Amino acid sequence: MRFKIPVAEPELGEEELKNVLEAVKSGWISSKGSFVHEFERKFAEYIGVKYAIAVMNGTVALHLALVALGIGRGDEVLIPDLTFISPASMTALTGATPVFVDVHPKYWCMDPENVERKITPKTKAMIVVHLYGHPADVGPLLKIAKEHNIYVIEDCAEAHGAEYKGQKVGSFGTISCFSFYANINVLDGEGGMCLTNDEKLADKIRLLHDHGMRPERRYWHETLGFNYRMTNLQAAVGVAQLKKIDEFIRRKRKIADIYNESLRNVNGITLPPEMSWAKNVYWMYSILIEDSFALTRDELMRKLEKEGVETRLFFYPIHTLPSYESNESFTVSEELCRRGLNLPSSVKLKKEEAEKVTNLIKKLSQ
Repeated sequence: MRFKIPVAEPELGEEELKNVLEAVKSGWISSKGSFVHEFERKFAEYIGVKYAIAVMNGTVALHLALVALGIGRGDEVLIPDLTFISPASMTALTGATPVFVDVHPKYWCMDPENVERKITPKTKAMIVVHLYGHPADVGPLLKIAKEHNIYVIEDCAEAHGAEYKGQKVGSFGTISCFSFYANINVLDGEGGMCLTNDEKLADKIRLLHDHGMRPERRYWHETLGFNYRMTNLQAAVGVAQLKKIDEFIRRKRKIADIYNESLRNVNGITLPPEMSWAKNVYWMYSILIEDSFALTRDELMRKLEKEGVETRLFFYPIHTLPSYESNESFTVSEELCRRGLNLPSSVKLKKEEAEKVTNLIKKLSQ
């Protein structure tokens, strides 16, 4: 057993290496190359949408989605308060105002009831984040969006393969955005993807991600654009990774089963959610350390670190960060941040390593 059990690590093998070598030997190592188009096609098929545009990372995927939908100065975009910073920063980058929404106490994603309270005449879109591998309650959110004529952007960066009522996340929104960062279920280093069923939006995103330049008229820049293209090297890794996604998800859920079985009856531990309508892919195995536990959350982290077990805090509520600081109260996201802890969740995690983690937690709970 390794001394250090990391919270996440990539699994890369011979097929990834073979694809990268093929890309290098072809000479097409930038955004032009066959792996980019193959990755787009196969990922769209996997999620169940018509169009996919590969980009350089998940953050710029969100930026492209917002710009393609015409969101900018004077608009408001609803964002869950508990998430990574990207939805807020990309909204601000367009000139629009991020409006934060507290999350649901049971499944930790955007709470539809709180969404209703935050809608104003300026609301143009909501970014629905599927947090830590668990889907948001998409149905009510789509209903609200339709009633108020606002766009739904899905942020699926942490939820590749997760399902809402049997349908994969990323297939519901006007545009959905994925990340392929190095600790994600499908990775290629720093890549991302925008997906949509709207052909006109797909064309607009393709235009924007390549300097606003029409593919049929080189160096004719029709609009303000960006250099947000994915490289063929990244896509080569992504194509190989995508073939393994079902196996990766199976392993993630097996790890969750081991943790659940061992920690279910430990006083002061709340297990991660999996609602009846959801398939959680456990990008992170996320628990809550209650006040009844023998140690504080931070004390537990330090004890585990000394034993070679890496853990990770939950995201800070965005309204508490310096760039977005607000006096408004977000009770659920604040409490989840205070109590939340991510345990080692790698697809490479061995059964005996997961058992070491749970045995240590049970010992420290005494």
